[in-house]
Amino acid sequence: MRSHSLIYILLSLSLLGLFLLDLSGGTIWLNPFSLFGNESDALSCQILLNLRLPKALTALLAGIGLSVSGLLMQTLFRNPLAGPYTLGVSSGASLGVALLTMCGFSLTALHTAFSTFTAAILGAALVLLLVMAVSHKVRSNVSLLIVGMMFGSIAGALVNLIQNFANPDSLKLFIVWTLGSLTNVGWQQLPLLAAVVCAGMLICLFLMKPLNGLSLGEEYARGLGIRVERVRLWIVVATGLLAGGITAYCGPIAFIGVAVPHIARGIFRSSNHRLTLPASALIGANILLLCDFVCSVFTYPLPISTVSALFGAPIIIYIILTHKA
Repeated sequence: MRSHSLIYILLSLSLLGLFLLDLSGGTIWLNPFSLFGNESDALSCQILLNLRLPKALTALLAGIGLSVSGLLMQTLFRNPLAGPYTLGVSSGASLGVALLTMCGFSLTALHTAFSTFTAAILGAALVLLLVMAVSHKVRSNVSLLIVGMMFGSIAGALVNLIQNFANPDSLKLFIVWTLGSLTNVGWQQLPLLAAVVCAGMLICLFLMKPLNGLSLGEEYARGLGIRVERVRLWIVVATGLLAGGITAYCGPIAFIGVAVPHIARGIFRSSNHRLTLPASALIGANILLLCDFVCSVFTYPLPISTVSALFGAPIIIYIILTHKA
């Protein structure tokens, strides 16, 4: 128990350090404590306050939400390669943005940052509602997994169809969104994103005990008196809030939700969600802050999914190689 506390302390200190590093790093290096400086630091203060601080807070929230939703999916489906987008939430969000940007609305006054977020949220919510409706009809988690993937495939096919007829300018707008970015969230959008992530995390806190039962199998969980169908529904809701909200504001961010839960389980050598859930949140926030720092130090900032994929893909390859049939 003492060693677990030490790990949490180290992860928290690392989080603080990476948060300050992310505030400092960029094409221009700044002292993060300029936020509390004098008038001579006014320009640095404005850059930190209006650009870097919202971006760092977004990285923090996105890292927490994607990692925890990935852990929920891996537990529900008992699949080491399941992630936050397994149920097609990302595909639904992409469909919403595709309809907005590539169906004649992109050159109108309706195409604003807020409308992009709204379109993504509506698309993700549509797929989520369909999955929730199906979850009442099927008893098997494997069947739910397949249905979620099919909904995602349908949404992806519709996106491809829209892309085929889109003009180049609209297509470019959509592709830029799919690369993922933490810079689209300002102080106006940040409170809503924080509220969505907090709501999802609150649901997760009440699911810790049922999640431990589910990790041993559906029949075992039922034997413990866990109402699997109800727990499954709440897992879908929590994942939809976390993954759907983050995707709507930041675009799809690859691999974080798949890789981080494995790191948490490896560090604690345990599948107990009372340990791995908060650990996944801390590790995910650490990693996405680091990815954001790496993106920002280049003259032309990299898309966040590029760096997260370079980090996460080797871990997934390792998972496949170590889970031999």
